[in-house]
Amino acid sequence: MYIHKSVCISPQHTFDKINLEDVVASAESKMTVIEPKYENIPLNILRRMGKAVRMGVGAAMPLVRDYPELNGIIIGTANGGMEDCIKFLYQVIKYDEGTLTPTNFVQSTNNAIAAQIGLSTHNNNYNITHVHRGLAFENSLLDAMMLLKENPNSTYLLGSVDEISSYNYNLEKLGGWYKKETITNSDLYKTNTEGSMAGEHASMFIVNNRKEGSSAKVKALKTLHTDNAEEVKAQLKIFLQNNLSANQQVDLFLTGEDGDSRHNHFYTSCEELFNERTAIARFKHLSGEHPTVVSFALWLSCFILSTQQVPSNIFKNTPDNYRDTKPINTILIYNNCKGLQHGFIWVEK
Repeated sequence: MYIHKSVCISPQHTFDKINLEDVVASAESKMTVIEPKYENIPLNILRRMGKAVRMGVGAAMPLVRDYPELNGIIIGTANGGMEDCIKFLYQVIKYDEGTLTPTNFVQSTNNAIAAQIGLSTHNNNYNITHVHRGLAFENSLLDAMMLLKENPNSTYLLGSVDEISSYNYNLEKLGGWYKKETITNSDLYKTNTEGSMAGEHASMFIVNNRKEGSSAKVKALKTLHTDNAEEVKAQLKIFLQNNLSANQQVDLFLTGEDGDSRHNHFYTSCEELFNERTAIARFKHLSGEHPTVVSFALWLSCFILSTQQVPSNIFKNTPDNYRDTKPINTILIYNNCKGLQHGFIWVEK
């Protein structure tokens, strides 16, 4: 499956003029998105949109403008629309089920993002939302790959959206998934404590089976559920054996290390499978932690493969190793969510 165009709205400068060297600092232990002006969305519609829908439609519109005949829209999310859901439930209590705002109700479900993109583009084709917590985007990706095998001449919009709502932020913080101490994203990997940093973003991709004009190819995908680091390492080894061709290497191993001391052993264990010719990198100091954050890693991989520009701040091992791997032709993404849901994505030129 080939990725032709991609758009990302994130806590960094990724939407218009891309700048990943000057990292935008977090605030109050949160990494909130830098929202653009959304010039492709009419103002009378924009003002009624919740944040998740606004981000999703805003990231999708620059792509669908160039691909008006999409055969489907595939979105992954875990918390999309949750803020509007809480607003609607609050109104039910406040007004005793009386005069309620219909907008909050309409946009309170996870599929509101995919639905609004379809409505905005008058697209009546396949429209689906995958809600699988930490594997929501991986399942969206798998859906797109399967559809393209059945419909080889089709083109799809693939993406994910997750927001920091007061609901999911407070629950995740109470659950111990965010750090108790106040830190900035520049110190995310320097701490040895439990928890990470909240983040949000929206990424959208145009995918089909045509190599011409593509920025990257998604060669393979693997997901698993386990809390055993040795099992993850064993599955990664098999994944590498199945996908590495003769005289090929992984140029960049991009991991979702998030500063949570409970999950470090998953990443260090997998890193042992690579030699010094593979550069080790991580990305969550740019995006924060959230269920569909791996689509940010896929967008970043497309950027690296198409431009051959690797942000210096993402390296875990020394940049000297990176110089030996130029040009970057193969990237392997590994992410895990809460130490239970794991996914590998193989991306290459």
